Amino acid sequence: MGGRSLVSTVVAACGLALVSYAPLSAATLDDAQRLFYLSRFAESADTARQLTEANPADLAGWEVRTSALHFQLRRLIGDGKDKKAAFARCAECPAVLATFLEDVNRGRAAARARLASNPMDDEASFFLGKMDLSYLWLQLATLDRKTGWSEYWEAKKLLEAILEKNPVHVRARVARAWMDYIVGTRVPWGTRWVMGGGSKSRGLKMVREAAGTPADYYTRVEAQFGLWEMLTRDGKRDEAVGVAKELLVKFPENKDLQRFVETGGRSNSAA
Repeated sequence: MGGRSLVSTVVAACGLALVSYAPLSAATLDDAQRLFYLSRFAESADTARQLTEANPADLAGWEVRTSALHFQLRRLIGDGKDKKAAFARCAECPAVLATFLEDVNRGRAAARARLASNPMDDEASFFLGKMDLSYLWLQLATLDRKTGWSEYWEAKKLLEAILEKNPVHVRARVARAWMDYIVGTRVPWGTRWVMGGGSKSRGLKMVREAAGTPADYYTRVEAQFGLWEMLTRDGKRDEAVGVAKELLVKFPENKDLQRFVETGGRSNSAA
Protein backbone atom coordinates (compact mmCIF):
# COMPACT_ATOMS: atom_id res chain seq x y z
CA MET A 1 0.00 0.00 0.00
CA GLY A 2 2.96 2.27 -0.53
CA GLY A 3 3.52 2.75 3.21
CA ARG A 4 -0.03 3.84 4.00
CA SER A 5 -1.64 2.11 6.93
CA LEU A 6 -4.87 0.18 6.55
CA VAL A 7 -6.60 2.75 8.77
CA SER A 8 -5.39 5.59 6.53
CA THR A 9 -6.62 3.78 3.42
CA VAL A 10 -10.07 3.10 4.88
CA VAL A 11 -10.42 6.68 6.10
CA ALA A 12 -9.38 8.08 2.73
CA ALA A 13 -11.80 5.77 0.93
CA CYS A 14 -14.64 7.03 3.09
CA GLY A 15 -13.78 10.62 2.39
CA LEU A 16 -12.90 11.28 6.02
CA ALA A 17 -10.02 13.27 7.48
CA LEU A 18 -7.63 11.78 9.98
CA VAL A 19 -7.93 13.55 13.33
CA SER A 20 -4.81 14.12 15.39
CA TYR A 21 -5.79 14.04 19.05
CA ALA A 22 -3.68 16.29 21.26
CA PRO A 23 -2.59 14.90 24.61
CA LEU A 24 -4.55 15.93 27.66
CA SER A 25 -3.52 19.33 28.96
CA ALA A 26 -0.90 19.43 31.67
CA ALA A 27 -1.95 19.69 35.28
CA THR A 28 -2.22 23.21 36.68
CA LEU A 29 -2.11 24.68 40.17
CA ASP A 30 -5.76 25.64 39.73
CA ASP A 31 -6.61 21.97 39.08
CA ALA A 32 -4.84 20.88 42.27
CA GLN A 33 -6.46 23.63 44.35
CA ARG A 34 -9.96 22.97 43.08
CA LEU A 35 -9.65 19.23 43.78
CA PHE A 36 -8.42 20.05 47.28
CA TYR A 37 -11.45 22.24 47.99
CA LEU A 38 -13.73 19.58 46.58
CA SER A 39 -12.29 17.34 49.35
CA ARG A 40 -10.77 15.05 46.70
CA PHE A 41 -7.48 14.98 48.53
CA ALA A 42 -5.80 11.98 46.89
CA GLU A 43 -6.51 13.41 43.43
CA SER A 44 -5.32 16.85 44.50
CA ALA A 45 -2.08 15.36 45.84
CA ASP A 46 -1.52 13.45 42.60
CA THR A 47 -2.18 16.53 40.48
CA ALA A 48 0.22 18.61 42.58
CA ARG A 49 2.81 15.82 42.25
CA GLN A 50 2.77 16.38 38.50
CA LEU A 51 3.59 20.04 39.10
CA THR A 52 6.51 19.34 41.42
CA GLU A 53 7.88 16.62 39.16
CA ALA A 54 7.84 19.06 36.25
CA ASN A 55 9.38 21.81 38.39
CA PRO A 56 10.97 20.81 41.73
CA ALA A 57 11.20 24.50 42.65
CA ASP A 58 7.41 24.99 42.42
CA LEU A 59 6.71 26.01 46.03
CA ALA A 60 2.98 26.49 45.45
CA GLY A 61 2.82 22.95 44.09
CA TRP A 62 4.67 21.58 47.12
CA GLU A 63 2.35 23.47 49.47
CA VAL A 64 -0.82 22.08 47.87
CA ARG A 65 0.68 18.58 47.66
CA THR A 66 1.66 18.42 51.32
CA SER A 67 -1.65 19.93 52.44
CA ALA A 68 -3.56 17.38 50.36
CA LEU A 69 -1.51 14.47 51.72
CA HIS A 70 -2.13 15.70 55.26
CA PHE A 71 -5.88 15.94 54.71
CA GLN A 72 -5.90 12.55 53.01
CA LEU A 73 -4.31 11.12 56.15
CA ARG A 74 -6.79 12.99 58.37
CA ARG A 75 -9.68 11.42 56.51
CA LEU A 76 -8.20 7.93 56.82
CA ILE A 77 -7.67 8.31 60.56
CA GLY A 78 -11.13 9.75 61.17
CA ASP A 79 -12.46 11.97 63.92
CA GLY A 80 -12.21 9.58 66.87
CA LYS A 81 -10.36 10.66 69.99
CA ASP A 82 -7.79 7.84 69.99
CA LYS A 83 -5.67 8.86 67.01
CA LYS A 84 -2.88 6.43 67.81
CA ALA A 85 -5.21 3.43 67.76
CA ALA A 86 -6.87 4.68 64.57
CA PHE A 87 -3.48 5.01 62.89
CA ALA A 88 -2.50 1.48 64.01
CA ARG A 89 -5.70 0.06 62.45
CA CYS A 90 -5.26 1.94 59.16
CA ALA A 91 -3.55 -0.11 56.47
CA GLU A 92 -2.99 2.87 54.15
CA CYS A 93 -1.86 5.39 56.74
CA PRO A 94 1.85 4.48 57.09
CA ALA A 95 2.43 4.88 53.35
CA VAL A 96 0.58 8.22 53.19
CA LEU A 97 2.49 9.48 56.23
CA ALA A 98 5.83 8.39 54.75
CA THR A 99 5.01 10.18 51.49
CA PHE A 100 3.97 13.30 53.38
CA LEU A 101 7.19 13.36 55.42
CA GLU A 102 9.35 12.86 52.34
CA ASP A 103 7.55 15.54 50.35
CA VAL A 104 7.28 18.12 53.12
CA ASN A 105 11.04 17.86 53.52
CA ARG A 106 11.58 18.21 49.77
CA GLY A 107 9.24 21.20 49.62
CA ARG A 108 10.90 22.92 52.56
CA ALA A 109 14.33 22.26 51.05
CA ALA A 110 13.19 24.00 47.86
CA ALA A 111 11.93 26.98 49.89
CA ARG A 112 15.17 27.18 51.87
CA ALA A 113 17.18 27.10 48.65
CA ARG A 114 15.27 30.15 47.43
CA LEU A 115 15.77 31.93 50.73
CA ALA A 116 19.48 31.17 50.64
CA SER A 117 19.75 33.12 47.38
CA ASN A 118 17.35 35.86 48.53
CA PRO A 119 16.63 36.12 52.28
CA MET A 120 14.04 38.85 51.56
CA ASP A 121 11.87 36.52 49.43
CA ASP A 122 8.56 36.77 51.30
CA GLU A 123 6.87 34.25 49.04
CA ALA A 124 9.47 31.60 49.86
CA SER A 125 9.21 32.54 53.55
CA PHE A 126 5.44 32.09 53.46
CA PHE A 127 5.55 28.70 51.77
CA LEU A 128 8.23 27.46 54.18
CA GLY A 129 6.11 28.61 57.13
CA LYS A 130 2.99 27.07 55.61
CA MET A 131 4.67 23.69 55.13
CA ASP A 132 5.99 23.90 58.70
CA LEU A 133 2.39 24.47 59.78
CA SER A 134 1.22 21.39 57.87
CA TYR A 135 3.84 19.32 59.69
CA LEU A 136 2.90 20.80 63.09
CA TRP A 137 -0.83 20.33 62.45
CA LEU A 138 -0.34 16.74 61.33
CA GLN A 139 1.75 15.85 64.38
CA LEU A 140 -0.22 17.65 67.11
CA ALA A 141 -3.80 17.25 65.91
CA THR A 142 -4.01 14.51 63.28
CA LEU A 143 -1.65 12.03 64.96
CA ASP A 144 -1.83 13.38 68.56
CA ARG A 145 1.97 13.35 68.85
CA LYS A 146 3.63 16.01 70.96
CA THR A 147 6.34 16.99 68.52
CA GLY A 148 7.01 19.61 65.87
CA TRP A 149 8.43 22.31 68.13
CA SER A 150 11.24 23.38 65.78
CA GLU A 151 8.67 23.69 62.98
CA TYR A 152 6.48 25.75 65.29
CA TRP A 153 9.23 28.24 66.09
CA GLU A 154 10.35 28.55 62.50
CA ALA A 155 6.81 29.07 61.19
CA LYS A 156 6.02 31.56 63.96
CA LYS A 157 9.11 33.61 63.13
CA LEU A 158 8.50 33.53 59.38
CA LEU A 159 4.79 34.33 59.46
CA GLU A 160 5.10 37.09 62.04
CA ALA A 161 7.88 38.72 60.00
CA ILE A 162 5.61 38.70 56.94
CA LEU A 163 2.71 40.14 58.90
CA GLU A 164 4.89 42.84 60.41
CA LYS A 165 5.67 44.05 56.90
CA ASN A 166 2.21 43.37 55.49
CA PRO A 167 -0.53 43.10 58.16
CA VAL A 168 -3.18 42.31 55.51
CA HIS A 169 -1.37 39.31 54.03
CA VAL A 170 -4.46 37.10 54.20
CA ARG A 171 -2.78 33.72 53.75
CA ALA A 172 -0.18 34.48 56.41
CA ARG A 173 -2.97 35.59 58.78
CA VAL A 174 -4.88 32.35 58.19
CA ALA A 175 -1.76 30.24 58.75
CA ARG A 176 -0.91 32.17 61.92
CA ALA A 177 -4.50 31.76 63.11
CA TRP A 178 -4.24 27.98 62.69
CA MET A 179 -1.02 27.95 64.70
CA ASP A 180 -2.80 29.76 67.53
CA TYR A 181 -5.82 27.49 67.32
CA ILE A 182 -3.92 24.20 67.17
CA VAL A 183 -1.51 25.08 69.96
CA GLY A 184 -4.41 26.50 71.99
CA THR A 185 -6.39 23.27 71.72
CA ARG A 186 -3.75 20.51 71.52
CA VAL A 187 -0.93 21.63 73.82
CA PRO A 188 -1.08 21.64 77.66
CA TRP A 189 -1.14 25.10 79.22
CA GLY A 190 2.39 24.94 80.66
CA THR A 191 3.96 23.95 77.36
CA ARG A 192 1.76 26.45 75.55
CA TRP A 193 3.07 29.24 77.78
CA VAL A 194 6.69 28.27 77.04
CA MET A 195 5.88 28.30 73.32
CA GLY A 196 4.74 31.90 73.50
CA GLY A 197 1.03 31.29 73.76
CA GLY A 198 -1.70 29.81 71.69
CA SER A 199 -5.36 30.68 71.83
CA LYS A 200 -8.29 29.16 69.99
CA SER A 201 -10.36 32.32 70.55
CA ARG A 202 -7.60 34.48 69.07
CA GLY A 203 -7.19 32.05 66.18
CA LEU A 204 -10.93 32.10 65.46
CA LYS A 205 -11.04 35.90 65.62
CA MET A 206 -8.11 36.17 63.23
CA VAL A 207 -9.50 33.72 60.68
CA ARG A 208 -12.94 35.35 60.83
CA GLU A 209 -11.34 38.69 59.98
CA ALA A 210 -9.30 37.07 57.21
CA ALA A 211 -12.42 35.49 55.68
CA GLY A 212 -13.97 38.93 55.40
CA THR A 213 -10.93 40.56 53.79
CA PRO A 214 -11.01 41.16 50.02
CA ALA A 215 -8.54 38.79 48.34
CA ASP A 216 -8.08 36.64 45.26
CA TYR A 217 -10.40 33.66 44.80
CA TYR A 218 -8.46 30.81 46.40
CA THR A 219 -7.03 33.00 49.17
CA ARG A 220 -10.55 33.89 50.25
CA VAL A 221 -11.69 30.28 49.86
CA GLU A 222 -8.85 29.10 52.11
CA ALA A 223 -9.90 31.61 54.78
CA GLN A 224 -13.57 30.58 54.51
CA PHE A 225 -12.76 26.88 54.83
CA GLY A 226 -10.59 27.68 57.84
CA LEU A 227 -13.45 29.63 59.39
CA TRP A 228 -15.90 26.80 58.70
CA GLU A 229 -13.70 24.23 60.38
CA MET A 230 -12.86 26.36 63.41
CA LEU A 231 -16.53 27.24 63.94
CA THR A 232 -17.42 23.55 63.69
CA ARG A 233 -14.74 22.54 66.18
CA ASP A 234 -15.89 25.33 68.50
CA GLY A 235 -19.52 24.15 68.43
CA LYS A 236 -20.82 27.29 66.70
CA ARG A 237 -23.10 25.23 64.51
CA ASP A 238 -25.43 27.87 63.07
CA GLU A 239 -22.62 30.14 61.94
CA ALA A 240 -20.70 27.15 60.57
CA VAL A 241 -23.70 26.09 58.48
CA GLY A 242 -23.94 29.61 57.06
CA VAL A 243 -20.30 29.54 55.96
CA ALA A 244 -20.73 26.02 54.56
CA LYS A 245 -23.67 27.20 52.44
CA GLU A 246 -21.56 30.00 50.97
CA LEU A 247 -18.81 27.53 50.14
CA LEU A 248 -21.27 25.05 48.66
CA VAL A 249 -22.23 27.64 46.05
CA LYS A 250 -18.59 27.67 44.92
CA PHE A 251 -18.01 23.93 45.31
CA PRO A 252 -21.39 22.21 44.79
CA GLU A 253 -19.70 18.80 44.29
CA ASN A 254 -18.06 18.85 47.72
CA LYS A 255 -19.72 15.94 49.53
CA ASP A 256 -18.46 17.03 52.95
CA LEU A 257 -20.15 20.40 52.58
CA GLN A 258 -23.31 18.77 51.23
CA ARG A 259 -23.52 16.42 54.20
CA PHE A 260 -22.78 19.18 56.68
CA VAL A 261 -25.51 21.47 55.35
CA GLU A 262 -28.05 18.65 54.98
CA THR A 263 -27.57 17.57 58.59
CA GLY A 264 -27.57 21.10 59.99
CA GLY A 265 -23.96 20.89 61.07
CA ARG A 266 -24.15 17.54 62.82
CA SER A 267 -21.75 15.85 60.42
CA ASN A 268 -18.26 16.91 59.50
CA SER A 269 -15.15 15.18 58.23
CA ALA A 270 -12.82 17.45 60.19
CA ALA A 271 -10.51 15.57 62.48
